[in-house]
Amino acid sequence: MNDVEVLVTGAGQAGLSAAYHLLRRGFAPGRDFVVLDHAPQPGGAWQFRWPTLTYGRVHGMHALPGMGLTGADPDRPSAEVIGDYFAAYERAFALPVRRPAHVRAVREAGDGDGRLLVSSTAGEWRTRALINATGTWDRPFWPHVPGARDFRGRQLHTARYGGPSAFSGERVIVVGGGTSAVQHLLEISEVAAGTTWVTRRPPLFREGSFGEVQGRAAVALVEERVRQGLPPRSVVSVTGLPMTEAMRRARAAGVLDRLPMFDRVTPDGVAWRDGRTVTADTILWATGFRAALDHLAPLHLREPGGGIRLTGTRATRDPRIHLVGYGPSASTIGANRAGRSAVAEIRRLLDAGPATRPAPDRAEAVPAR
Repeated sequence: MNDVEVLVTGAGQAGLSAAYHLLRRGFAPGRDFVVLDHAPQPGGAWQFRWPTLTYGRVHGMHALPGMGLTGADPDRPSAEVIGDYFAAYERAFALPVRRPAHVRAVREAGDGDGRLLVSSTAGEWRTRALINATGTWDRPFWPHVPGARDFRGRQLHTARYGGPSAFSGERVIVVGGGTSAVQHLLEISEVAAGTTWVTRRPPLFREGSFGEVQGRAAVALVEERVRQGLPPRSVVSVTGLPMTEAMRRARAAGVLDRLPMFDRVTPDGVAWRDGRTVTADTILWATGFRAALDHLAPLHLREPGGGIRLTGTRATRDPRIHLVGYGPSASTIGANRAGRSAVAEIRRLLDAGPATRPAPDRAEAVPAR
């Protein structure tokens, strides 16, 4: 059994930011806190991105606190650039990251001291506070569509997308209205026999700059859902797709002509109720991800609406749990800020002592689904 004051799950942007601020707040690495990371190497979810997503095509990447990312080759794959950066960051601050370490469950320790028990492939840990930074990459979302099991072609998700070359000469349907879907379409359309874009809602393209005021408004919309205990929406769903020159060319060429969501999958493609059909060799589901929170299920943190309600970064039902990189902090700059906020509150509560710590709010808790 291992005892720590704080345990961090996940070593992506949010987890590394939290670890940095734990150091800054006087927590001793390895003794007071550890970071358990499920990934095989540094880089968070970035290490799994497709090789054609070069660093120069990444938008909205903010440096980790205390160490900038400079001089990166824009033509180099983002997985390599950011993976190397995260690895250098861990070394520079001697962060106590253990990997690969899969967290199976978090539950009450039952020791009379109010600790949590974290079961993982790296052993069992008792901790006074948990900073959850597990992100979404491990939970790709596959919509349920009638007939999907009967499709004779190939189906894959963005999580397993390896680049456009695998689609040469194929008829490809890309499903999804986010940035990844558009990036896939732009690449695949160059080599495929044909592409079809399908989205549940009409895509919203955003022209012009996206400033601080618009950013705050978008975060506020996501934050309100989290306060209501609803699952957070994606950032693109509230900000829209930033229009680029490449997207303008693709739209002019008809690549971004969008069809509404089909009603069923057929053995040879997809079909709508009005009789329209599209034949395909591959269906690529660029339908996003959901928060990877199954390990928290024993604590019954979910609200009736399906999400985890937060007060700041703290789970309202259990003040020992902080979620960073979730909901309004699901961006690189948001993750940095959330890591700092979570650590500041944990430091304050631990310094105050057990008598003044807020008790978990268990009222109307529902099992995780």
